[in-house]
Amino acid sequence: MLVKIEVNNRIIKARKGDTIMSALQTAGIKIPAICSMKDFTPTGACRMCVVEVEGRRGLVPSCSQPVNEWMKIKTHSPRVVKSRKTIVELLLSNHPDDCLYCVRNGNCELQNLAEELNVRERRIMGKKNNYKLDHSSPSIVRDPAKCILCGRCVRVCEERMAVFAIDFLNRGNKTIIGTACNKDLNFSSCINCGQCIMVCPTGALFEKDALMELEDALHNPDKMVIVQYAPSVAVSLAEEFGVKPGREVSGLINAVLRKIGFDKIFDTSCAADAAALEMAAELHERSKRKEKMPLISGSCPAWVKFAEQWFPDLLPVMSTCKSPQQLLGTILKTGYAEKTDIDPARIFSVAIAPCTAKKFEARREEMTRKGLSDIDSVLTTRELAKLIRLYGIDMNQVGSEQADAPWGIPSSAGRLFGAAGGMSEAVIRSLPHIAGAKDPSRIKYQELRGSKGRKEADIKLGRSVYRFVAVSGLSSALTIIEEIREGKSNYDFIEIMACAGGCVNGGGQPIGTGDTAVKARMKALYGVDEKEAIRFSHKNPAVSNLYNEFPGGPGSEKCRVLFHTKYSERKVLL
Repeated sequence: MLVKIEVNNRIIKARKGDTIMSALQTAGIKIPAICSMKDFTPTGACRMCVVEVEGRRGLVPSCSQPVNEWMKIKTHSPRVVKSRKTIVELLLSNHPDDCLYCVRNGNCELQNLAEELNVRERRIMGKKNNYKLDHSSPSIVRDPAKCILCGRCVRVCEERMAVFAIDFLNRGNKTIIGTACNKDLNFSSCINCGQCIMVCPTGALFEKDALMELEDALHNPDKMVIVQYAPSVAVSLAEEFGVKPGREVSGLINAVLRKIGFDKIFDTSCAADAAALEMAAELHERSKRKEKMPLISGSCPAWVKFAEQWFPDLLPVMSTCKSPQQLLGTILKTGYAEKTDIDPARIFSVAIAPCTAKKFEARREEMTRKGLSDIDSVLTTRELAKLIRLYGIDMNQVGSEQADAPWGIPSSAGRLFGAAGGMSEAVIRSLPHIAGAKDPSRIKYQELRGSKGRKEADIKLGRSVYRFVAVSGLSSALTIIEEIREGKSNYDFIEIMACAGGCVNGGGQPIGTGDTAVKARMKALYGVDEKEAIRFSHKNPAVSNLYNEFPGGPGSEKCRVLFHTKYSERKVLL
């Protein structure tokens, strides 16, 4: 039902039951806010969104106040603007004055609010926060001095990720956000997903920088620096340079990385093709034996750590196949090094990923072979953008180039790994090949596409029907986890991605983009799938050549040694 309200002396229509903020945004009126987030119950805590409502003595938080018919509202009256300005001044009173050195300089909501409200002098003096940086995590750095207690990170960690790693501590003016007992992040239940970074309005949370170690390797003549990049990076990087979301720039990435000085450039999607075959072989074998079912994917490192901590009973049914990033890292330091006659110790293997948890994954003990890590350094999409700017490369002045052979031309199935449900599609396409049957006539599975938290599809193979389900967002995964534990699940393959929407919405992606950008990135990956000539993982020539050298093909003994790993229960200290 629509009602009429008066906003700034103008009549607009609003849906009854909507909040004032929602109604104003629909009408194209921007209201500043710090604590509120889309799809979360409003708290009205920050008071930045206050408006003046006729008949009300005090200012009203627009994020939590429902509209009433013929309500008269002033959104930017002198009283409202003064209130908002005072709030910003209070936040700045004890905030560090290091904007020029801050990782969020130029992309900070507090900085933007100060600019919008014309805060040009320090009228309120407060005691500066004096907290130490928390560098303990392999993925995320905490700077509590820059925290403005908006609570976004707490709510995302609790309500969307179901991790509960951080919360409000203490009371009154001693309130801070931290882990249990205010210990270092590495002692907490944090799964390194980075979703807290994505919602933080300031520089209180950011990824652990890997550019310095990369620079050292690039300028070390004794090192051969090989880089790989994930499919979701190729559909999001352009946003860092002001391009509308949804542009696929893998060709430009290849050209840029060559200009920077990488010796070889590979596409992680090729390894995704191999991972799809390994999981298809794993699923086929377990299904025949009717044991360790359903098969649960293990390519998302944040989900893996989540399961190790809270659901160790699911580890026996989890796929042992390494993630595409780690799988390609293994190939580079074994078969590739042997073929090219390079000492594996000379290879400095770099992965560019949309995910901060990939930094954690690369440091796992299980991802080390003969004293050498599969991956030596991981950069996020944001760090790649910084690297490009550091080298002064204009993305508009480079031409498209191919990645290097043999791991430079993937199938479109491998690229689909970047979106939730894409891994399942890739496995479905190659499962008949693994079973010795013909390729499926149906390639596109629309029911596994889109941004829903849970998507399902079936495939008939001979007399058997395989049931697939793809879940993204760990809060959405809890339901299906309980179904498995209670024996109520009848799925054969379960794909779980920690971040809603999958890797396209990872914690290492551009900050400040919303659902529209995530959907555009998905659409770009689906568009690539429509245009590519090779749409099956097993038809990727590089992958075919790889398995020609392995007696028994996917799932063989040699594959299990190189491409598979193991996971075990992880005790959370706090």
